[in-house]
Amino acid sequence: MIRPKPGEVYWVDLGMKAKFRPLLVVSREDPNAERALCVCVPCTTEIRGGDYEVALPCVKWMPGSEDGVANVQGITAVEHHRLGRRAGRYEPGVLAAVRKRIGWMLEL
Repeated sequence: MIRPKPGEVYWVDLGMKAKFRPLLVVSREDPNAERALCVCVPCTTEIRGGDYEVALPCVKWMPGSEDGVANVQGITAVEHHRLGRRAGRYEPGVLAAVRKRIGWMLEL
């Protein structure tokens, strides 16, 4: 059984153009959750320069050499069984920046 941890990135088939997309897990780790769901935001190289994007550092486990962002407007809940291959895990500071932007977006 997959137990995603905050900051991890998984490849997930979101049903868009038959492509797998990298999703960053932003929800907390909870082994006693009622449902096998995690909250994620998509990672993309389609940078628009808006307030709903958080710059992501280049890491060796993500394909390509282009700069990327986490798109917090694309926040979604994903069932654990839909998570594909684990790509890697971002440093805690990256996760904190994404969570802060989500808080701003939701006016928390």
